[in-house]
Amino acid sequence: MALFSRSKEEETKTEDAAVKKSVPVVNLAAGTDRNLASVLIKPRVTEKAVGFSEKNVYTFEVRRDATKYDVRDAVKALFNVTPVKVNIVNKAPRQFMSRAKGRKISAKGMKKAYVYLKDGDSISLV
Repeated sequence: MALFSRSKEEETKTEDAAVKKSVPVVNLAAGTDRNLASVLIKPRVTEKAVGFSEKNVYTFEVRRDATKYDVRDAVKALFNVTPVKVNIVNKAPRQFMSRAKGRKISAKGMKKAYVYLKDGDSISLV
């Protein structure tokens, strides 16, 4: 019953303090509120991606909620290079019938990013 025995003055002070604490202060300029290492999942090493890497375009699988700006900042922080442009491609998950077994197969979706670097910059993926 101690919860109900507080005086009115104490309740108003605690309510004002709760309102002030509920508004978080986020410093977006510093970029400290994001974990940039978790934005890039892995590099995509395919024939197409290797061909693009000769033209200073690198392909990465990224998180589903990642934006172009997150990818740009992650590449800057992890590889110490300057991206000129970032393109993002969503591959939606889909279900299809297997020709051999005659049952439904589900292919996972993903999000990939094409990172264009300026001349002279390169990323060593090996």
